[in-house]
Amino acid sequence: MTFLMFNVTSQAARMDMVDVSNNNGYMSTAEYVSMRNEFGVKAVTVKISEGTTFKDPYAASNIANVQAAGLYINGYHFARYATKAQAIAEADFAGRTAKAAGLPVGAVLATDVEAEEQNNQSKATNDRNNAAFMQEIQKFGYRADIYTSGSWANNKMTIKSKTGWIAAYPYSPAGKNWYSSNHAWQWSPSAKFRISYGGFDVSQLNSNYYTADQKSKVKPTDKAAVKQQNKTANKGKVTNKAKRGPHLKNTAAAQTYNQNGTFYPNTTLNVRTGAGTGYSKVATYYSGESVQYNQVLIKSDYVWAHYRRANGQNGYIALGVNGGANYGKRVVGASHAYYTVKSGDSWWSIAQCNGLNMTALASQNGKTIYTTIYPGQRLVVR
Repeated sequence: MTFLMFNVTSQAARMDMVDVSNNNGYMSTAEYVSMRNEFGVKAVTVKISEGTTFKDPYAASNIANVQAAGLYINGYHFARYATKAQAIAEADFAGRTAKAAGLPVGAVLATDVEAEEQNNQSKATNDRNNAAFMQEIQKFGYRADIYTSGSWANNKMTIKSKTGWIAAYPYSPAGKNWYSSNHAWQWSPSAKFRISYGGFDVSQLNSNYYTADQKSKVKPTDKAAVKQQNKTANKGKVTNKAKRGPHLKNTAAAQTYNQNGTFYPNTTLNVRTGAGTGYSKVATYYSGESVQYNQVLIKSDYVWAHYRRANGQNGYIALGVNGGANYGKRVVGASHAYYTVKSGDSWWSIAQCNGLNMTALASQNGKTIYTTIYPGQRLVVR
């Protein structure tokens, strides 16, 4: 399938804000400093929670490392609510989770409204539920906003002028500021940064809403302060490789996260009996294969996934370098894959490219095969 990839150095749309989640894995302060200094990023919005049960395992480290890099920090909650009561319950869960993760008072905690639960509701119901969520979230000291797609804004829910964070991915974002009357316009899901692996959601800010009511921990130009806070934020997460032989067991205490997902290696990787390069090799995975894992460990130089092998024994495979390159693609839980519609596409052609029935493809996007699709529109393909 073909995804739109943007050369971020040649496009007119600014990269004012980046949003990250568990799908991006562990992000170091050095990566955020690079985003700020080399690409002009001002703010980062991190995933906090989803529904009333999921807490993003990387939220706390992302918040600490973003602040250490001297950037503004915000959060978002992926909404699953379909009723007012559920919206209030999710706001309470998101607020408590954000507090525990260290999101500072005054930050934005947006509700990300794009799920099937809201697609099945009327505009009036979604408006009522979103209002309830935002009113409740303010009780925790956070400012509220709504994130949604351009095709949903003012169709599935009301997004007033001077509010809202809207996603729309045109073939070329150059030369036009889409959604200039809203707080932010997310213009690409696949921007690249020099020292970070994978594609990132990037947004242009049209107001100071996502850079207000909080103070950065350090000034962007204060290199000594950045270095010190980098050291504090990443304490125990990144070690000096030169002090350790390549075959020694990792001895630093691991950070462990319960996370179910699928990992698709892009290179040959060894499976080991423990989370470290000094443990015995017991199997091998190759590019094109996949492994279902149930736990992630950040341990010294690498990020590891734990899984149960066919023989019932534990297996560990490296997902990538801690704060560096990933060794493949990680699809977490019920994460979706998206396809951006191009000129000439049809329900049939997109379904064929993704191994889907076109009726099923349309249905999972809340549409029928008779619904017109437009270039720049984003469709769920998995």
